[in-house]
Amino acid sequence: MSAETLIPTDLDSAIEQVVAAALAEDVGPADRTSEAVIAEDATCAARLVVKEPGVVCGLLAAEAVFRQLDPGVRFEAVAADGDPTGEGATLVATVRGNARAILTGERTALNLVGRLSGIATLTRSYVDAVAGTGATILDTRKTTPGMRAVEKWAVRCGGGTNHRLGLYDGILIKDNHLALVGSVGEATRLALANAPAGITVEVECESVADVGEALAAGATRILLDNMTPAAMAEAVALADGRATLEASGGVTLDTVAAIAASGVDFVSIGALTHSARSLDVSLEVSR
Repeated sequence: MSAETLIPTDLDSAIEQVVAAALAEDVGPADRTSEAVIAEDATCAARLVVKEPGVVCGLLAAEAVFRQLDPGVRFEAVAADGDPTGEGATLVATVRGNARAILTGERTALNLVGRLSGIATLTRSYVDAVAGTGATILDTRKTTPGMRAVEKWAVRCGGGTNHRLGLYDGILIKDNHLALVGSVGEATRLALANAPAGITVEVECESVADVGEALAAGATRILLDNMTPAAMAEAVALADGRATLEASGGVTLDTVAAIAASGVDFVSIGALTHSARSLDVSLEVSR
């Protein structure tokens, strides 16, 4: 259920939409401060720096910010999305051009780079924690409304893999579906019978017994919800290669290695996008 449909052209479109909405929110009809104190034809240079160790992401978005404000602004990336940053201030891009445009776009650019770099950095921590286990780190749909594509891009820059982009590109039977249908087995059978061609069907299971029921109904992908690593290992043995297994629910950096060591194929983590701390970034302007 990998979101490989997030190709660069789609990403470019998503970035343009996110940036346009962010600028409309922040700038409104005008940047009153810059218009009041900066000459219309003034120019400046600026350095975009990340001020702590991590993984940089969002440079494409920062460039789009300045380009939308003034196509004449020159944005030159020194790093690339996905590159590591070191101790202290790491230069990741330079900006030159109209001073008003650069000052107007400063906060929007920094918000985006800080937020996306934070997601990429947290993702890299989880990926490193499961190295050698064979498990793949996945994101979820727990994203900021309107920013899903760019936040999922940040996950990929951190070494993670995208789960489905939305409700449209995969079937995932969750607890509330099961509550209405009545059983894991029946919900699995219905989904497999009605799934369009090419759409993966996954069913959530809360116990090893549920896993057995899902397997009997023909499930080939199963989500293990809030199970202990011991129960996950039992489910892995029961599936015996007949289905790929995804662990989910309350995963932390302290627990992810043990979860991955149970033998599951995937570990999905909502915290990658809903709880990542923004990295400290700044724009240093000079004449």
